[in-house]
Amino acid sequence: MKLGDTANVDALPFGKPLEGVRVLALEQMQALPYATQLLTRLGAEVVKVESVKGGDLGRGSQPSITDPDGRTVGATFLRNNLGKRSICVDLKSPEGKQLILDLAPKFDIVAENFKGGALSRMGLGYDDIAAVHPAVVYLSVSGFGNTVATPYDGWPAYAAVAEAMSGIYDYKREPDRPPVVSPVGALGDIGTALFGTIGLLAALRHRDRTGEGQYIDVAMFDSMVAMTDLVTNFWSMGLRPEPGQGLAMILDGFKASNGWFIIQVGREHEFERLANLIGKSEWLTDERLATRAGWREHMDDMLRPGVNEWAAAMTNIDACRALADAGVAAGPCLTAQQVIDDPHVAARNMLVEIPRPEGGDPVLTPGNPVKMSKMADGPETRMPWLGEHTDEVLEQELGLDNEVLGQLRANGVIA
Repeated sequence: MKLGDTANVDALPFGKPLEGVRVLALEQMQALPYATQLLTRLGAEVVKVESVKGGDLGRGSQPSITDPDGRTVGATFLRNNLGKRSICVDLKSPEGKQLILDLAPKFDIVAENFKGGALSRMGLGYDDIAAVHPAVVYLSVSGFGNTVATPYDGWPAYAAVAEAMSGIYDYKREPDRPPVVSPVGALGDIGTALFGTIGLLAALRHRDRTGEGQYIDVAMFDSMVAMTDLVTNFWSMGLRPEPGQGLAMILDGFKASNGWFIIQVGREHEFERLANLIGKSEWLTDERLATRAGWREHMDDMLRPGVNEWAAAMTNIDACRALADAGVAAGPCLTAQQVIDDPHVAARNMLVEIPRPEGGDPVLTPGNPVKMSKMADGPETRMPWLGEHTDEVLEQELGLDNEVLGQLRANGVIA
């Protein structure tokens, strides 16, 4: 899907479910920007507040493109800021802080993802905003939260930090090997963003019913403990595998003619289907494979060689299709190019093309995975250039004229 395109046009008359909801986002990187981009895709209006000195840290990530003024726009920023407007305000200056306090009552939601407690120390925490806007729904996303003391107060937290602390890295670590870091990209960011989005939608519904705003505090560490639930749940139930031992099931990679695929078999009837499909019915009477623990124990000397031999003449997609037809869950390990070319991805509008100002192939970023029968998919609008809407927003929302804006700019309050 290209910027400006719309799918499911029959749903256009219904509009979007969050039309009229306005968000003032003091945000950077991904843990909050992903959430606010999702809100824009659902119809909300998002004004993004960036630093006067370089803007969102995500703009400095790599790889990058350049904007029309030759400034770097990094991949992290490109993935998380479609549909937003950008203003640059110095939050540490008294005048900048006052601009935010003046803007806040114009918005339904104020959201931030600074280090825990940072906005409160700057006079822009929930209590400060609620004093001028009692009905505000205020979201804080941080590494370790803002509402209770924690031994990790003040720690900087990227996605991988929260993921590691959830226990999942150690749980999946191979013997005598260091943990594999960020095995699925920014799970810690996107997972946390989704919990933040749920909190915002629930708080908006609560305000519709009661008229009351409230504070939402979402910690990345908490979010990862929730998403890696099996770590603590299984341990409490006595399932404590050694590193590399894995779960008592088949959850492994196998090789086809053109690459890898995975199979998940956790029940005896699924194992029967697998054995019969690949011509290994003798496995069903082999005492070594009579238990799920036995599957795990004989993965490398029996099961993997057997499956690999069966799949050797097939592509990974054909192998998975045969497994699916037999009722066995499997999926090909697609390369990046295969994902880009995948017909499902195209049919579901799951990639958005962003033109490069300097020309060349477009940048690709994931589309909206939330498909609704009465909401059109798209149109997407490009991410904002740094401070692109500063004057526009401050003039429209606060009535500031060119003279005042010029003085604020000269003083370094806005950019």
